[in-house]
Amino acid sequence: PENGIVNGEITLNGSKSIANRALIIRAMTEGGFEIKNLSNADDTLVLDNLLKSQETVLDAGAGGTTFRFLTAYLATCSGREVVLTGSQRMQERPIRLLVDALKTLGAEIEYANNEGFPPLKIKGKKLKGGKVSIPADTSSQYISALLMIAPTLEEGLILELKGEIVSLPYILMTLNLMKYFGVESTLEGNIITVKNQEYQAKSFFIEADWSAASYFYSMTFLSDDAEITLNGLQQDSVQGDAVIADIFKDWVETYYQENSIVLKKKKADLPKIFQFDFLECPDLAQTVLTA
Repeated sequence: PENGIVNGEITLNGSKSIANRALIIRAMTEGGFEIKNLSNADDTLVLDNLLKSQETVLDAGAGGTTFRFLTAYLATCSGREVVLTGSQRMQERPIRLLVDALKTLGAEIEYANNEGFPPLKIKGKKLKGGKVSIPADTSSQYISALLMIAPTLEEGLILELKGEIVSLPYILMTLNLMKYFGVESTLEGNIITVKNQEYQAKSFFIEADWSAASYFYSMTFLSDDAEITLNGLQQDSVQGDAVIADIFKDWVETYYQENSIVLKKKKADLPKIFQFDFLECPDLAQTVLTA
């Protein structure tokens, strides 16, 4: 606004990252459970529909998270045989690392066309589990896919991440969601251990996306004065991008309410030098730097 004052209330969409994990966990939970504030992102809608489908050919479209999570989940579905495919671009994206890890755990997966790439022929079965190692700098979606099926494995899972872990917040998000649904795990150094156990059904509210909230922190920071209510956010978040509240704490006051926050402008001088390591929250870097 020309007067530099910003006021308003916004209801943010549910986090896609949390929603996709919650859907996979629900599919492995006896009796299922209610999910509130489900994201309307394409990836999430496709995943939700495919988890309900009984078709023998499942098309994940262009959703990388959808394809990777389903690859692991379908490998555990005893007695079911499916072909998991995706868009042309998806069929050009490698999947060998995840497939090899699943095969180590006992999965029966074949490549329908090109070796190492989708589509996949998956024959679901009860997986034995055990120990598997993958590079720590690989996609957190591979790691999360393995972790979420871990409680269903006969021997559980010992997952060794080789090298420097570069996506810890997303791994912790997965482990924290698993804990919410009753599954315990340990993270010691670069080794994650999950024993055989069962998910417990609980109603679940999907908090909004803190990455999306970051734009309103930037808006508040750039304003002359502001008071913005963002619905759908929680103080005890499992999202790494919730660190945006700390990054802007000298210039934006964050007031936490039940499933919402209020941002208010704070007048403070800028430091001569601003330093922050965005390794664990790369999606915030451009927003903060632009502000």
